[in-house]
Amino acid sequence: MNTNQSLASQRFPRSSSYHPEWVAACVSGGANSLWLTEWLTEAVDLRPGMRVLDLGCGRAASSIFLRREFDVQVWATDLWFSADENFQRIQDAGVGDGVFPIHADARSLPFAAGFFDVITSIDSFVYYGTDDLYLNYLARFLKPGGQLGIAGTGLMREIEGAVPPHLDEWWSAERPYCLHSAEWWRRHWERTGILDIGVADTLAEGWRFWQEWIKTIAPDNVTEIRAVEADAGSHLGYVRAVGRRRPDANLFEPILSIPAQYARKPLLRGANE
Repeated sequence: MNTNQSLASQRFPRSSSYHPEWVAACVSGGANSLWLTEWLTEAVDLRPGMRVLDLGCGRAASSIFLRREFDVQVWATDLWFSADENFQRIQDAGVGDGVFPIHADARSLPFAAGFFDVITSIDSFVYYGTDDLYLNYLARFLKPGGQLGIAGTGLMREIEGAVPPHLDEWWSAERPYCLHSAEWWRRHWERTGILDIGVADTLAEGWRFWQEWIKTIAPDNVTEIRAVEADAGSHLGYVRAVGRRRPDANLFEPILSIPAQYARKPLLRGANE
């Protein structure tokens, strides 16, 4: 497949200006991070100088995109990919003055409360954000009124019962039980009272972009290609959700450690009585 043609899309004009070899070299997952970032930023209010946490940034392509396209400051944070490699990529992209690579676990972030104007997460949030308590933890790093936006692979509707036969081979191999629908994310966030949800939707023809990306960067992954093609958008696609931290949100402090307070007691009844 001609990579140069396949990674150019009228739907994503900003992303299409980036060299296809550079985009391919930044692969860190099963989605085109620039396409998803561009789609997400259509629903997020970004202004020059804002502090943005790009959580689960992979090889930092999304972070570089955010800096170049919107002139924001970005903390490119990831656990799996090297901050040293990302630093070199950031420098080569000419955005070292505004993108800062961080190696950190999404559940143990080294930032001050209320530090960020915006938190974004591209095709990564499903790995930790489905935890019922995680939003309370993450929202602490957003200033009141700050925005949280996620975009990535997901479901068009929740799968109730058995997995459809045309997805069984891929589902059995990948076990993507963390994938959910946009409406699931809306409910997951709304019930906490932490965010006002502005957007929870799906990308039109998202399955086609998914299929195009996999065919381009992983043509040997025939199991996934067949599954996405057979599904044709019935269950699989791209989802996004955006919310703002409510100023009156009641956040509880996470428990980071329990003080030692051991007191020796009899082990068995009758002992020392």
